[in-house]
Amino acid sequence: MMTEIALNILDVAENSTRAGASLVTIRVEADTEKDALTVVIKDNGCGMTEEQVNHVTDPFFTTRTTRKVGLGVPFFKYAAESTGGSFTIQSEVGTGTVVTAVFVLSHIDRMPLGDITSTIHTLVVYHPDIDFCYTYQFDDKSFTLDTREFRQILGGVPLNTPEVSEYIMDYLTENKTETDSGTVL
Repeated sequence: MMTEIALNILDVAENSTRAGASLVTIRVEADTEKDALTVVIKDNGCGMTEEQVNHVTDPFFTTRTTRKVGLGVPFFKYAAESTGGSFTIQSEVGTGTVVTAVFVLSHIDRMPLGDITSTIHTLVVYHPDIDFCYTYQFDDKSFTLDTREFRQILGGVPLNTPEVSEYIMDYLTENKTETDSGTVL
Protein backbone atom coordinates (compact mmCIF):
# COMPACT_ATOMS: atom_id res chain seq x y z
CA MET A 1 0.00 0.00 0.00
CA MET A 2 1.21 3.51 -0.71
CA THR A 3 2.11 5.53 2.35
CA GLU A 4 0.55 8.84 1.36
CA ILE A 5 -2.35 10.13 -0.72
CA ALA A 6 -0.01 12.15 -2.96
CA LEU A 7 1.54 8.90 -4.23
CA ASN A 8 -1.92 7.56 -5.07
CA ILE A 9 -2.58 10.77 -6.99
CA LEU A 10 0.71 10.31 -8.86
CA ASP A 11 -0.24 6.73 -9.75
CA VAL A 12 -3.69 7.64 -11.08
CA ALA A 13 -2.34 10.67 -12.98
CA GLU A 14 0.33 8.45 -14.56
CA ASN A 15 -2.51 6.14 -15.67
CA SER A 16 -4.07 9.20 -17.30
CA THR A 17 -0.88 10.00 -19.21
CA ARG A 18 -0.64 6.39 -20.43
CA ALA A 19 -4.28 6.65 -21.54
CA GLY A 20 -3.29 9.42 -23.97
CA ALA A 21 -4.72 12.36 -22.02
CA SER A 22 -3.70 15.82 -23.18
CA LEU A 23 -5.25 17.41 -20.06
CA VAL A 24 -5.27 16.05 -16.52
CA THR A 25 -7.20 17.99 -13.88
CA ILE A 26 -6.37 17.33 -10.23
CA ARG A 27 -8.32 18.83 -7.35
CA VAL A 28 -7.42 18.38 -3.69
CA GLU A 29 -9.95 19.89 -1.29
CA ALA A 30 -9.78 19.85 2.50
CA ASP A 31 -12.99 20.93 4.20
CA THR A 32 -12.51 20.93 7.97
CA GLU A 33 -16.16 21.76 8.65
CA LYS A 34 -17.36 18.73 6.64
CA ASP A 35 -14.39 16.69 7.95
CA ALA A 36 -13.57 15.65 4.39
CA LEU A 37 -10.52 15.47 2.17
CA THR A 38 -11.64 15.07 -1.42
CA VAL A 39 -9.38 14.18 -4.35
CA VAL A 40 -10.69 14.35 -7.91
CA ILE A 41 -8.53 13.35 -10.88
CA LYS A 42 -10.09 13.88 -14.30
CA ASP A 43 -8.57 13.26 -17.71
CA ASN A 44 -9.52 13.43 -21.37
CA GLY A 45 -7.74 10.19 -22.23
CA CYS A 46 -9.10 7.18 -24.10
CA GLY A 47 -11.49 6.23 -21.28
CA MET A 48 -12.56 2.75 -20.26
CA THR A 49 -15.35 0.41 -21.19
CA GLU A 50 -18.01 -0.44 -18.61
CA GLU A 51 -16.36 -3.84 -18.15
CA GLN A 52 -12.97 -2.23 -17.47
CA VAL A 53 -14.51 0.18 -14.95
CA ASN A 54 -16.18 -2.74 -13.18
CA HIS A 55 -12.83 -4.56 -12.89
CA VAL A 56 -10.38 -1.70 -12.32
CA THR A 57 -10.56 -2.03 -8.53
CA ASP A 58 -9.66 -5.73 -8.76
CA PRO A 59 -5.93 -6.01 -7.94
CA PHE A 60 -5.57 -8.87 -10.44
CA PHE A 61 -6.86 -6.79 -13.35
CA THR A 62 -4.71 -4.44 -15.37
CA THR A 63 -4.74 -3.20 -18.94
CA ARG A 64 -0.93 -3.02 -18.89
CA THR A 65 0.95 -5.76 -20.69
CA THR A 66 4.13 -5.38 -18.62
CA ARG A 67 2.65 -7.01 -15.52
CA LYS A 68 -0.35 -9.08 -14.40
CA VAL A 69 -1.49 -7.07 -11.39
CA GLY A 70 -2.56 -3.47 -10.91
CA LEU A 71 -2.54 -2.48 -7.25
CA GLY A 72 -2.66 1.33 -7.44
CA VAL A 73 -6.38 1.90 -7.92
CA PRO A 74 -7.49 -0.91 -5.54
CA PHE A 75 -5.23 0.46 -2.78
CA PHE A 76 -6.47 4.02 -3.37
CA LYS A 77 -10.07 2.79 -3.09
CA TYR A 78 -9.28 0.83 0.08
CA ALA A 79 -7.49 3.83 1.63
CA ALA A 80 -10.51 6.10 1.10
CA GLU A 81 -13.14 3.58 2.18
CA SER A 82 -11.20 2.49 5.27
CA THR A 83 -11.70 6.01 6.67
CA GLY A 84 -15.46 5.84 6.15
CA GLY A 85 -15.09 7.77 2.90
CA SER A 86 -15.96 6.79 -0.65
CA PHE A 87 -14.38 6.03 -4.01
CA THR A 88 -15.88 6.25 -7.50
CA ILE A 89 -14.69 5.93 -11.07
CA GLN A 90 -16.65 7.28 -14.00
CA SER A 91 -15.36 6.68 -17.49
CA GLU A 92 -16.49 6.78 -21.08
CA VAL A 93 -14.56 5.44 -24.04
CA GLY A 94 -13.26 8.32 -26.14
CA THR A 95 -14.08 10.91 -23.48
CA GLY A 96 -11.95 10.18 -20.43
CA THR A 97 -12.08 9.16 -16.80
CA VAL A 98 -12.90 10.78 -13.45
CA VAL A 99 -11.61 9.23 -10.22
CA THR A 100 -13.01 10.62 -6.96
CA ALA A 101 -11.73 9.62 -3.52
CA VAL A 102 -13.24 11.09 -0.36
CA PHE A 103 -11.46 10.57 2.96
CA VAL A 104 -12.79 11.37 6.43
CA LEU A 105 -10.24 14.02 7.34
CA SER A 106 -10.05 13.27 11.09
CA HIS A 107 -10.15 9.47 10.82
CA ILE A 108 -7.26 7.79 12.61
CA ASP A 109 -6.63 5.48 9.64
CA ARG A 110 -6.44 8.27 7.04
CA MET A 111 -3.00 8.28 5.53
CA PRO A 112 -1.36 11.72 5.28
CA LEU A 113 -1.71 13.78 2.14
CA GLY A 114 2.06 13.78 1.88
CA ASP A 115 4.19 15.85 -0.45
CA ILE A 116 1.51 16.93 -2.92
CA THR A 117 3.71 19.82 -4.08
CA SER A 118 6.46 17.49 -5.29
CA THR A 119 3.89 15.16 -6.84
CA ILE A 120 2.36 17.91 -8.97
CA HIS A 121 5.79 19.30 -9.84
CA THR A 122 6.94 15.84 -10.94
CA LEU A 123 3.91 15.35 -13.17
CA VAL A 124 4.34 18.75 -14.84
CA VAL A 125 8.09 18.47 -15.38
CA TYR A 126 8.19 14.84 -16.50
CA HIS A 127 5.24 15.21 -18.86
CA PRO A 128 6.05 18.56 -20.49
CA ASP A 129 3.69 17.95 -23.43
CA ILE A 130 0.64 17.26 -21.26
CA ASP A 131 -1.38 20.01 -19.62
CA PHE A 132 -2.20 19.83 -15.93
CA CYS A 133 -4.71 21.94 -14.07
CA TYR A 134 -4.16 21.55 -10.33
CA THR A 135 -6.36 23.16 -7.69
CA TYR A 136 -5.61 22.99 -3.99
CA GLN A 137 -8.33 24.16 -1.62
CA PHE A 138 -8.24 24.39 2.14
CA ASP A 139 -11.61 25.50 3.56
CA ASP A 140 -12.41 28.83 1.87
CA LYS A 141 -8.96 29.49 0.34
CA SER A 142 -7.57 27.99 -2.84
CA PHE A 143 -5.10 28.36 -5.67
CA THR A 144 -4.74 26.86 -9.12
CA LEU A 145 -1.76 26.01 -11.28
CA ASP A 146 -2.79 25.65 -14.92
CA THR A 147 0.02 24.77 -17.29
CA ARG A 148 -1.98 26.16 -20.22
CA GLU A 149 -1.61 29.62 -18.65
CA PHE A 150 2.12 29.04 -18.07
CA ARG A 151 2.56 27.98 -21.72
CA GLN A 152 0.79 31.12 -22.91
CA ILE A 153 3.12 33.33 -20.85
CA LEU A 154 6.28 31.37 -21.70
CA GLY A 155 5.70 31.11 -25.43
CA GLY A 156 7.80 28.19 -26.60
CA VAL A 157 9.91 27.71 -23.47
CA PRO A 158 9.41 24.13 -22.22
CA LEU A 159 8.05 23.58 -18.71
CA ASN A 160 10.95 21.25 -17.91
CA THR A 161 13.57 23.94 -18.50
CA PRO A 162 15.50 24.16 -15.19
CA GLU A 163 14.54 27.78 -14.49
CA VAL A 164 10.88 27.15 -15.29
CA SER A 165 10.88 23.93 -13.26
CA GLU A 166 12.30 25.80 -10.27
CA TYR A 167 9.71 28.57 -10.64
CA ILE A 168 6.86 26.01 -10.78
CA MET A 169 8.13 24.34 -7.59
CA ASP A 170 8.38 27.71 -5.82
CA TYR A 171 4.90 28.67 -7.07
CA LEU A 172 3.39 25.44 -5.75
CA THR A 173 5.22 25.64 -2.41
CA GLU A 174 4.40 29.27 -1.69
CA ASN A 175 0.76 29.04 -2.74
CA LYS A 176 0.12 25.85 -0.77
CA THR A 177 1.55 27.44 2.38
CA GLU A 178 -0.47 30.60 1.81
CA THR A 179 -3.64 28.55 1.24
CA ASP A 180 -3.41 26.21 4.23
CA SER A 181 -1.18 28.30 6.53
CA GLY A 182 1.25 25.38 6.77
CA THR A 183 -1.34 22.90 8.03
CA VAL A 184 -0.12 19.32 7.67
CA LEU A 185 -2.85 17.16 6.21
